[in-house]
Amino acid sequence: MLRVVFITGISGSGKSVALRTLEDAGYNCVDNLPVRFLQEFVAAARDEDQQRVAVSIDARSSGDIASLPRIIVALRQMGTEIRVVFLDADTNTLVTRYSESRRRHPLTQKLYHQGVAPSVEACIFSERELLGPLRELGNVIDTTGLTPGQLRAWVRNVVHADSHPLVLTFESFAFKEGVPLDADLMFDMRCLPNPHYDPLLRPLTGRDAPVAAYLAGIPVVQRMIDDIAGFIRTWLPQYMQDTRSYLTVAIGCTGGKHRSVYVVEQLAALFADQGQVLVRHRAQKQFDLHDQVAHDLVPHVPARSAAR
Repeated sequence: MLRVVFITGISGSGKSVALRTLEDAGYNCVDNLPVRFLQEFVAAARDEDQQRVAVSIDARSSGDIASLPRIIVALRQMGTEIRVVFLDADTNTLVTRYSESRRRHPLTQKLYHQGVAPSVEACIFSERELLGPLRELGNVIDTTGLTPGQLRAWVRNVVHADSHPLVLTFESFAFKEGVPLDADLMFDMRCLPNPHYDPLLRPLTGRDAPVAAYLAGIPVVQRMIDDIAGFIRTWLPQYMQDTRSYLTVAIGCTGGKHRSVYVVEQLAALFADQGQVLVRHRAQKQFDLHDQVAHDLVPHVPARSAAR
């Protein structure tokens, strides 16, 4: 059966990294495909009995971008398995990346002809409006603060999860770094006791046994986990009826290192029976990077105990 991964999103958010990751994974990849050729390309891939293809279409592509949601829905109705991955980042990060690369935004010329001052900020704003409908069609990955290695791991996670009707992602983050753009639901752990103030626990993370044991021994922490789990179990069927393929639950604390990480790990264990459960830790640059990337590449498995 033909599997199509559709890469789109805001320019500068890492689509080239994502496409190269899929190419390394054995996908036949096409970048900057004109919109009018999408259905023809998918039909040809099916006729050639290809198994995995990836297509990147974004603001650079010629044609009517607004017709893409309709085309994707039509292809799905014809039985084509399509996963949409929408990459994004906050505006400050995108402006910085353009400044470092010294590249021109693909909408610069278009805005100039429309009489709009084509600053990078104006181009990003226009692009968000242009691609907004595509954001609702699949999994959103906020690449703000991610390293290329982290992004490659997260893209591989999405691809490996595409055989399940709904992918439930639990993601920890630091409020001091900003709220992630890819969150569908968000919960704040800053009201819980903070292991940061224990000198012995400060250098560790919520995945380490001493921190897990400390938090597991505090009743209010377990009550928070139970309340969040109850909310998700109550409303998850409604999200599934909405025909969505992904639901991202973001759990935040001040530094994204202890409380949010622990709660994410516990929630992932509780929902391991829900199909495909993914775990993401946005502050993983503070962790052992090699260990964390390896952790992200495999489906999550339940912890053997709360204080593992």
